[in-house]
Amino acid sequence: MEQLIKNLDRAQPLPLKEQVAYEKGKVVSLTLTQRPGVGMTLFAFDAGEGISTHAAPGDAMVYVLDGEAQITIGGAAHTVPAGSAIIMPAGIPHAVQARTPFKMLLTVVKAN
Repeated sequence: MEQLIKNLDRAQPLPLKEQVAYEKGKVVSLTLTQRPGVGMTLFAFDAGEGISTHAAPGDAMVYVLDGEAQITIGGAAHTVPAGSAIIMPAGIPHAVQARTPFKMLLTVVKAN
């Protein structure tokens, strides 16, 4: 049977935030799935690193696993700490900036 979620151990509990490591001066990513209607990626951002303003074709939900991010959506900045989530609506420009080293799970859902 095809594995729809990859790069993680299967059928056992795992500490999600430990599946991607911080690297000095970098944004590190680990793709979990990339399908026509959904994508899931783990990210680790060093402090001060970010992703510049862009728009996505689907709704994108960020769940912060560790640290703290500033996420700007449509020009409004939001502080998002560990344990919190925020949804970036489809087609609305958004950007991500690490206030501290932080890790997130990004899930993007779009129409097929």
